[in-house]
Amino acid sequence: MEENRPDPDKLLTSINQEEETKKRGKLKIFFGMSPGVGKTYSMLQTAHIDLSKGVDVVVGYIESHNRPETSALLEGLEIIPRTKIEYKGTSLEEMDLDAIILRHPYLVLVDELAHTNAEGSRHAKRYQDIQELLDNGINVYTTVNIQHLESRNDTVAQITGVTVKETIPDELFEMADDVELIDITPNVLLDRLAEGKIYGLPESREAAKNFFRKGNITALREMSLRLVADRVDKQLKSYMQQKQIAGPWKSGLHLLVLVGPSKSSAKLIRWAKNLSYTMGADLVALHVENTQVLNEEQQEQLSKNIDLAREFGAEVIITSGSDLVSTTLDIAHKENITHIIIGKSGKQSFFSSLFSRDNFVNRLLKESGEIDIYVIEPGFEAKQYKRKLVSYPDFSSSYKHYIIAFIAVLTTVLLCLPIVRETGYQSISFILLFVILILSMFFRLGPIMMASAVSAVAWDFFFITPQYTLKITQPEDLLAFCMFFAVALVTGTLTAKVRKQERLTRKRAEKTNALFHLTKQLANAENTKKILEVSKEDINNYFGVDAYFLLQDGEGRLKKKQQNAKPGDFTESEYSIAQWVFKHSKKAGKYTDTLSLSEYTFYPLKGMKTKAGVVAIKPKKKFNGETELFWDTFLTQISNTLEHHDLAQQAKKANLLDESDKLYKTLFNSISHELRIPIATIMGASDTLLADSHPEKVRKELYNEILTASGRLNRLVENLLNISRLETGKITLHTDWCDMNDLFNKVTDNLRDELKPYRLDIVVPQTMPLVKLDFGLMEQVLHNLVYNSCKYSTPGTSIRLKSFYDNEYLIIQEMDRGPGFLPDTLPFVFNKFFKTEHKTTGGLGLGLSIAKGFVEAHKGTISVENRQNGGARFTIKIPTKISYINEQAG
Repeated sequence: MEENRPDPDKLLTSINQEEETKKRGKLKIFFGMSPGVGKTYSMLQTAHIDLSKGVDVVVGYIESHNRPETSALLEGLEIIPRTKIEYKGTSLEEMDLDAIILRHPYLVLVDELAHTNAEGSRHAKRYQDIQELLDNGINVYTTVNIQHLESRNDTVAQITGVTVKETIPDELFEMADDVELIDITPNVLLDRLAEGKIYGLPESREAAKNFFRKGNITALREMSLRLVADRVDKQLKSYMQQKQIAGPWKSGLHLLVLVGPSKSSAKLIRWAKNLSYTMGADLVALHVENTQVLNEEQQEQLSKNIDLAREFGAEVIITSGSDLVSTTLDIAHKENITHIIIGKSGKQSFFSSLFSRDNFVNRLLKESGEIDIYVIEPGFEAKQYKRKLVSYPDFSSSYKHYIIAFIAVLTTVLLCLPIVRETGYQSISFILLFVILILSMFFRLGPIMMASAVSAVAWDFFFITPQYTLKITQPEDLLAFCMFFAVALVTGTLTAKVRKQERLTRKRAEKTNALFHLTKQLANAENTKKILEVSKEDINNYFGVDAYFLLQDGEGRLKKKQQNAKPGDFTESEYSIAQWVFKHSKKAGKYTDTLSLSEYTFYPLKGMKTKAGVVAIKPKKKFNGETELFWDTFLTQISNTLEHHDLAQQAKKANLLDESDKLYKTLFNSISHELRIPIATIMGASDTLLADSHPEKVRKELYNEILTASGRLNRLVENLLNISRLETGKITLHTDWCDMNDLFNKVTDNLRDELKPYRLDIVVPQTMPLVKLDFGLMEQVLHNLVYNSCKYSTPGTSIRLKSFYDNEYLIIQEMDRGPGFLPDTLPFVFNKFFKTEHKTTGGLGLGLSIAKGFVEAHKGTISVENRQNGGARFTIKIPTKISYINEQAG
């Protein structure tokens, strides 16, 4: 029962995944091999069936391509009006994402998943719109063709000669909750094309000569069918693992080949690859680490076998277990394996059979259940190799161990001779057994077997009567002698085996701890430099070599100058080897079969999707098979971290570019509008003055218009310069002692004309000390605040400026009795280009953002709130030094 219990961690993970899935909307993709197969038609038909069941269905975006049958199916469905976007003088229609989210239907239909949105849309691609809909809990039906999948795009281009620019990431297709393949035969599709049901007749004739050739369509159809079949297979495996179903379910073919440290494994791998190709099956290569200690030759062969499996495209799984049969079957059930490929065990020698519990092949056949077993003849050369390596117990201990074991037994015998008469020779046997047990904790099987034999002979010679002869006269003594030898041998052997198991377990624990330590440090690394530093340190700690990293430059080549590289540059020859390794994703250099004359060994850093670069090491000796496997795992962790960091940087750059583009458009539109008005005013007034003579009163009015427009232009330029200074961090404070009355008077004097329609109140306590500020920056802050109040407040209302000093902070408040701010807009008041919607007042929406930046340059804060009886209150809080006049003079 204990063995059948589900893993609690896996169970919890499964439950969490299900909970997360329930929160998101469901995505169903109607998938086809090409345009015209009927994806949109099928989607609309399915939507009508859902509608008849009471499902809330709306149409977000459907492209009928003027096909009457498709257009007819839109009747009876609620259609969300599209939004219009102006682009280069043309009005483009796109899906209204916000309207759909606000409507929040149960199901929305969105055609053409790979569509690129018009510039100015929230997202660049329609699949990003769909992801937002799913995040809001809205279910989506959509359509896409095989040529739009990123991983299949190049293949489709080779087949059809047509490169499709609009693609979607494969992850989106894989995460879909349901994919329905809309499949028709190539002949039916060509008939539809000829009848003008896909394109107009002139376009159809041209398409039939290019994309819509029968061979092209057949190839695309095969790709679509295989892709959907692979998806179904992955879903089945995921379902079985989530539900803890042991399997196998033979809905597809999945082969597993066992990989060991013998040459026969190479033959098995090749045979398995050919079989998997013939059967159209997936291939998994499994290596199980056990208590067997591999010598250098075995480790090297194991490394070659695993490399061969990877070259053949097999998924390599490395695990550990004392029972090879149960471990193999456990992995097979988890991976839904249908066929296991093994080699014949070969005829065992009598000696080796004494230590084997049962034949591996026979046990696997008995316990495999529904899994089919292929048993392959390993061949004569592999038999010889296996017999040489594993037919006999390991006697590779040092001769010193044999001498120590012999001395230990001899010493015990000498110490027991004086006490044999008092204790009896039977008691001596227990003392000798105890010594053998102690020796087995320190030495391997060879010394233990030798010590067991010497102990038995010594016990007979020195202690069993007649003493000092090997003759045994009593039958019970003969039986005791035989039992002593057997018990000593078995006890010593089992203890040595347990010790070996403990040693291997400790090694695995050390590896696990090393990988955990590396993973933890890499997860905390904030940039590429830190990732490389952590990697170099851990590689040196666990492998005793210095590592030099050469990362890719984003254009398919390695950087010659690299941070964290070795002192001095690599030679041109070494760089060429590194470039070859990067290009071919294979190791090269010292201790390899490629360019082995180099003093460095180069390894590729391969991530899940991209290649991060190359790592070079200078090992003192070749890594053995076990170390090579650990090294590969180490590099995988480093490569994945570099890849994730690089992808995150790319995403950040893309986001910055997107935000910069939006900022540019907003700024351009605002500036062009703001510049046009004062420039038009200046030009109009100037033209009027030049065109004819006017009375003095009219001329003054025109001069005032020019002055006002010039002031508006000046404020616009000042705001742009100030926001540029804030963005680049080039704000430098020039603080001096300031009187708040002087500061307030300077601001109100500059805004004398704007303040005329309002009642101005200035409140400064008589005991207000001098404060240390940058007078110019604070003047600009208050100027922007008061100017905003003048723009938005109703004439006749009051505007108040107030300041006081409280608890080492200067407090400045600016208040008005205008309309205030909508509650949901308060968090965004200080954002760049923020504008209220109360009325159109012009401006770029930079004034408050600049005020915030200048206040923060003083290490202060600025906040805004609506007043109780209407209006807004801005509060500035700045930590500053103070000085009274007499103190300043002192």
